[in-house]
Amino acid sequence: MATARGPQPDLSRMPPESLEIRAADERRRLHSSVEELRSQVRERLDAKRIARQYVPAASAIAALVGLGLGYSVAGIFTKR
Repeated sequence: MATARGPQPDLSRMPPESLEIRAADERRRLHSSVEELRSQVRERLDAKRIARQYVPAASAIAALVGLGLGYSVAGIFTKR
């Protein structure tokens, strides 16, 4: 996965203070990206939110499956 970047400056010619500032900026940017990713993952994997969202559909499916199984089991034990 290649990224499109402009020409890179020759780092050996840059003053050390400038390199330190640049490294600190990159660390801050990386840290904020990681924090953003963590919050997105936490939000998407929130079990309570997911449960609230799908409880009505899951309940309806469980009710239909139970009704179908009930009729099937009752049909086995009744005489026709």
